[in-house]
Amino acid sequence: MVPLYQAKAEFFRMLGHPVRIRVLELLQDGPRPVRDLLADIAIEPSSLSQQLAVLRRHGIVVSRRDGSSVVYEIASDDVAELLRTARRILTTLITTQGELLAELRGAETTTR
Repeated sequence: MVPLYQAKAEFFRMLGHPVRIRVLELLQDGPRPVRDLLADIAIEPSSLSQQLAVLRRHGIVVSRRDGSSVVYEIASDDVAELLRTARRILTTLITTQGELLAELRGAETTTR
């Protein structure tokens, strides 16, 4: 049995690709056909297909046929919540770093 911390690390590693994150961001607003994802992400269809397969294999997204289109959606609202949480964390980190940078620049000008 895999320890929980290792399973979490593998989960985050699976999410650790910019295209996968972008796909999930786009799917937060609801199901989308592959053609729309391709238009918004602007990568080769084979690359998108590969990244969608990874997300599907791990149960992060589900797909269904709608006529000649394949439509993807996030499998769980928890994934969308994880992305929103990541955005809040990054916003806090960037804000903190910006404040630190301003403080450093202020200290630099007073020492001249």
